[in-house]
Amino acid sequence: MAAPNRTAPNRAGRSSLLLSPNSVLANALLRTIDVLRPRVHAARPARIEFVVGTQINGAPHLGTNLVQTAAFLIAKTARREFSIDTVVRFGALDNAPHEVVLDPETHHAYQQSYYHALGKDQVAALIDTYYSEFFNSLSEATDTDYAVETYTDQQATPGFRAEFLRTLDRLENLRWWMAPSHGTVHIRIPCPECGWAEKRADRTKVARLDEDGATFTAVCLDHGTYETHIDPEDDQPYLDLATLYRNLVKERAFGRDGDTLHVMMKGGDWAFGCQLVDGALGALATPAAQMPTRIFTPQVLAPTGAKLSKSLLREQGKGALPPDVEPWMLDTTAWPDGTDNYVDALVWLVGELLTDPKHFFRSFTVKELGRLMTARPTEPAVRAHEMGIYKRYFDLIATGRKTTEIRVNDSSRKKIKEGSLIRFRCQGDQVLTRVTRIVRYTSFDEMFDHESVTSVNPLATRYEQLANIRQIYPPEREALGVLAIGIELVDPPRKTPAVSGW
Repeated sequence: MAAPNRTAPNRAGRSSLLLSPNSVLANALLRTIDVLRPRVHAARPARIEFVVGTQINGAPHLGTNLVQTAAFLIAKTARREFSIDTVVRFGALDNAPHEVVLDPETHHAYQQSYYHALGKDQVAALIDTYYSEFFNSLSEATDTDYAVETYTDQQATPGFRAEFLRTLDRLENLRWWMAPSHGTVHIRIPCPECGWAEKRADRTKVARLDEDGATFTAVCLDHGTYETHIDPEDDQPYLDLATLYRNLVKERAFGRDGDTLHVMMKGGDWAFGCQLVDGALGALATPAAQMPTRIFTPQVLAPTGAKLSKSLLREQGKGALPPDVEPWMLDTTAWPDGTDNYVDALVWLVGELLTDPKHFFRSFTVKELGRLMTARPTEPAVRAHEMGIYKRYFDLIATGRKTTEIRVNDSSRKKIKEGSLIRFRCQGDQVLTRVTRIVRYTSFDEMFDHESVTSVNPLATRYEQLANIRQIYPPEREALGVLAIGIELVDPPRKTPAVSGW
């Protein structure tokens, strides 16, 4: 049976690897996951989505993969902690500029996005090359599902477009938040003939705004002045928004979903930019319940203290590569031992950072991260589904007397199948088991009509077991269905190295 997850973390024993100063946020938390608790209690969502966006303009670097790994691990912890379905939503930003040119006469800059330069199929191939295997491995390692959504698909949805049109009603209130230096908001409507758009949108204007949508005029380098119309129901023309504006519209659209809590996973460098997005959200009178929930992950720093940046290195050449930056840190596909090994290393690293809020809500130099990666266990990780369990049931599993485990059929059990490994954890102990069979039932009563009572708990009657189970699982959880999971011991019980503080 499932064990509660409210035990305070044991932080002793982890200081040998990490030493971190306290901070205002870390001082308010016992565990990193607690940063979500106020919003979960207030919103009571049926589902949590962890949203992480990434430009697809080349191979990812360590900072990018660290944010993504944190999304999967925190999703796993949130599912266990709050008993809520979780998923990771990967936003592939295919509107990143593929090429930028200057008009030789006017000196206006024009850009063409990856989507317009490569097309949908080649964008999908890029995502597959750099992320599919990585995400599939992360999904397996954390028992967490994910979905991929390109910016092209997102901007075409009625919800995103309707939210964008609402912002136009208050564009005068927004523009200094979105563009504090000059007040010109970058709304790019690419030319319908060639896909090029004015980068800074100097000559892109709202010509008309009414109940039917918005009409824009813009100027193309090759095709001159053109006019386009945006409405919620039509996915054309293409709507390309600059970074701050895109996040404003996205977070406003997500905030209107009352059933799903969307958690924005962002690198630590985003903390500075979000003050402008929040100012714009305030200018739109966004209700408190619809304000975005964000988690800022550790920022990866070069030895100088600056953010590790591939674009900076591209500008300055490989001679600017700091001595502590290993090649795989800038191109993670260069990791020498394969994707699963890289994912296991990242899961271990981010897991260490999550053991204490002081470790997670801070930045790390590449030298320090390299030291931590060197210190990780050399024994290969055994991937297994993890389940917390009460002590009395753990002891029965550890002695081989309990051979059937009962769970409700929620999303975290979808990937369990015959032959899967399950690691049961209790009070610092763990035992590894293998699934021998899995049977689905509509209720606990139906389950006990077919399963051996003693295989579930040899020390209690059917009546006693039903009473205990229904104290753990309320009716709405039982309504999800019931799983009877046959298990056999793989390894003898052993101590778990330090209790995680996630």
